[in-house]
Amino acid sequence: MRLQHLLDRIEAAGNRLPSPVLLFIYLAGAVLLLSALAHWLNLGADHPLTGARLQAVNLLSTEGLHRILTSTVNNFTQFGPVGTVLVAILGIGIAEHSGLLGTLMRAIVLKAPQSLLTFLIVLCGVLSSLAADTGYVILIPLAALIFRAMGRHPLIGIAAAFAGVSGGYSANFLITPIDALLAGVSTEAAQLTAPDYHVTPAANYYFMAVSTLLIAAVGTWVTNRLVAPRFPHFQTAGDQSAGSPALDADHGENSVATEVDTFLTLGERRGLLGVALMTVLALALLLAGLLPANGALRDPQTGSILQSPFMAGIVTLVSVYCALAGIVFGRLSGRYRRWGECVEGMEQHMTAMGSYLVLMFFAAQFVNYFAWSNLGSILAIGGAHQIQQLALPPALVLLALIFTSAFVNLFIGSASAKWALLAPVFVPMLLLTGLTPEATQVAYRIGDSSTNLITPLMPYFGVVVAFARQYQKDVGVGSLIAVMLPYSVAFLLSWSGLLMLWVIADLPLGPGASVLMSP
Repeated sequence: MRLQHLLDRIEAAGNRLPSPVLLFIYLAGAVLLLSALAHWLNLGADHPLTGARLQAVNLLSTEGLHRILTSTVNNFTQFGPVGTVLVAILGIGIAEHSGLLGTLMRAIVLKAPQSLLTFLIVLCGVLSSLAADTGYVILIPLAALIFRAMGRHPLIGIAAAFAGVSGGYSANFLITPIDALLAGVSTEAAQLTAPDYHVTPAANYYFMAVSTLLIAAVGTWVTNRLVAPRFPHFQTAGDQSAGSPALDADHGENSVATEVDTFLTLGERRGLLGVALMTVLALALLLAGLLPANGALRDPQTGSILQSPFMAGIVTLVSVYCALAGIVFGRLSGRYRRWGECVEGMEQHMTAMGSYLVLMFFAAQFVNYFAWSNLGSILAIGGAHQIQQLALPPALVLLALIFTSAFVNLFIGSASAKWALLAPVFVPMLLLTGLTPEATQVAYRIGDSSTNLITPLMPYFGVVVAFARQYQKDVGVGSLIAVMLPYSVAFLLSWSGLLMLWVIADLPLGPGASVLMSP
């Protein structure tokens, strides 16, 4: 009862927050007022690296007004997350519109042996972040049907899929739009203190690739040990008489295999084979450009891979690959009968980015106002000084950020909105204590993903409740939170533990991205 009361209070408090767009409008206005007050109070700080005195700048002055008027357009068009995410969406839009991503998830899940089914459902959920919302609208209801066909309660399948799709949202084996988005915001924030610092979309790749397997394994354990015992075997009144897919333990795997033929058409199989062959060719071309010392994708001056056209253009490469894969699948499967249909896929997904662009416009103004006022730098220097006085190990500093991010996520559902809000403070602050922006970013991602499962403010939370009510009418917000809470706690603890081990071992988070700043 106490836990339910606490969750009710959290939900009520979160519902009183304005939308993310209004939040950034209010914050931008607050920065303007605070900049004038800080200037009047003569607030400032000495930069610990250069020794230069940083004074608060009044943005409500004549000069500040001129800067706002002449820079508003550039603030938006040059904001890091805008261009990179839109380029990625162009290619991924074709892959999703063609049916490739949905078919691929179905093929993996439906062909799985029963013993590995839960693991693969969670894993596919984690990987579905490449296709934005596909996991919510395809994998979650599909998982319910598969578990029902196995004679298990559909809510177990919904819980497992939801855990992977939402709880493992930040992890993946590939570079995703969220990598590009967060890297852009991190770069903008880091440059408040280090003007030449650049965070690449691949900055957390090594850690997130390992995290993908961790989340899949932990999610499987929680499903089998903690969630499944809460639900008896599912069986409707008409299952036995109507030839339903309810199964006994001896024939479950064979019956699931029979349903694969129903789900995957000949055209879909032909399309998947074509994409597999295209992927082999793409990997061969990629290796041909990277392995030779003078490879076309290496830096032409130094031969480096870390600082190369390959790393700088990785979002473009991912987008082009997804676009070609979608076209190949669409043509071979029969989904695309004319070339213009792939353009429709790009247009549809770009249209859906309207709300994202509105959010990014106001987030860009807020971030730039914060930078111009010097309030971010002054706050970062003061906070860094306090952290240095405490002399906390880097692992504990990152752990504190993880739990801060997890708590804030209960009230603000948008990952991009939260990072645009937190990054200008935490990235430069921790950079001055010796922690890289890449490390700060990865700590944020852990906290943000782990509590997605238990916040009703997450946009698709209500959709998952609706899916669950198809099989159990009394499921409500509290019911789903109770089911998903073990996943949330397990992900938060295990993922944090992985990062602590990563810090202790001083492993790179991604290509050229360490945990600690170089001296």
